[in-house]
Amino acid sequence: MAVRLVLQQADIQRALTRISHEILESNRGSDDLVLLGIPTRGVMLAERIAGIIGSLEQRDIPVGALDVTMYRDDLDRHPTRTPRPTRIPESGIDGRTVVLVDDVLYSGRTIRAALDAIGDLGRPRAVRLAALVDRGHRELPIRADFVGKNLPSAAAERVNVRLAEIDGEDAVEIDGGTEHPGGAA
Repeated sequence: MAVRLVLQQADIQRALTRISHEILESNRGSDDLVLLGIPTRGVMLAERIAGIIGSLEQRDIPVGALDVTMYRDDLDRHPTRTPRPTRIPESGIDGRTVVLVDDVLYSGRTIRAALDAIGDLGRPRAVRLAALVDRGHRELPIRADFVGKNLPSAAAERVNVRLAEIDGEDAVEIDGGTEHPGGAA
């Protein structure tokens, strides 16, 4: 089936700007805010959001990376990938508002794993979720607090997020092909 472009660079930038403003409004500023991106593209998105918030608030926003590979409950069904390093900002997460950032929210299993990982790292005051794309098909009762684009899709479709830092361009596409191993993102 055909690949359909649903977001271009300007659309992604607008979505991240809106998410940044919503995070600031929800948190009543940037005090005690930490962004943790879920590798790979979630880390890039967290860094971009931190840059936007930082420019609005005139301060650096702590950003880290949270690899959840070993916390997943579906490793037996999906090919194992090499875990990436988890980086927690020096300020830590205890007593802070942590915003998890991911590119695509699908079944909710990645976020469930992220919550387990956070529990091993500290005790935040609150945990929020930001996703560039929410495609539905939840298997767990998890909802994003901040969403760039709700993108209903069929389970057999795949949502592909491309970011300039990794892929050379910013775009979100829906691939109408068959379900991919590891679940369609």
